[in-house]
Amino acid sequence: MQLTLPSRIFLVLLVATICTTPNIVGWGMGSRVPIQGTPAVEFQLLDLNGSSHTLSQYRGKIVLLNFWATWCKPCTKEMPAMQAAYDRLKDQGLVVLAINELEDLEKVRSHIQEHGHTFPVLLDTENHVANLYGVYGLPVSVLIDQGGVVQEYIKGGLLTEKIIDQMFRKLKTSDQTAALTGTNA
Repeated sequence: MQLTLPSRIFLVLLVATICTTPNIVGWGMGSRVPIQGTPAVEFQLLDLNGSSHTLSQYRGKIVLLNFWATWCKPCTKEMPAMQAAYDRLKDQGLVVLAINELEDLEKVRSHIQEHGHTFPVLLDTENHVANLYGVYGLPVSVLIDQGGVVQEYIKGGLLTEKIIDQMFRKLKTSDQTAALTGTNA
């Protein structure tokens, strides 16, 4: 069967629309990955105790968003490094927000208690925030500076305590330099 020219044009436009429109009735997991230097997307999620958290409430701090799941081995492997960095740097302005993807509250709570993590764990039960941040595949970490700007996007369980420390120090130094010179870093 041969399509007419108008039918071919319609088909091409339909496919182009479907492929470039994020989140149509569950098609695709994530929209575009945030670009370094762009504002981080605001969100609101509940933690394991039912308290609400927004990204904007952490403005002025360095935020490490970590998208994870209990079944994800690389996620579980990098969480002790996140905990160690959080313990050491939270009083200097580091916030770790571990955003669990699509899992049951009790399963997540049990996992966190078993591993002794104390940073906030948020529940993305509908995958909405992961979609906003272009997450496909886990783990994914997004480092956001004090002004709410995306500075790093890291895929694939690459976080170590040393890497977190280096990223934190770099942002802390640039923030202090900006404060001294009166410019925005």
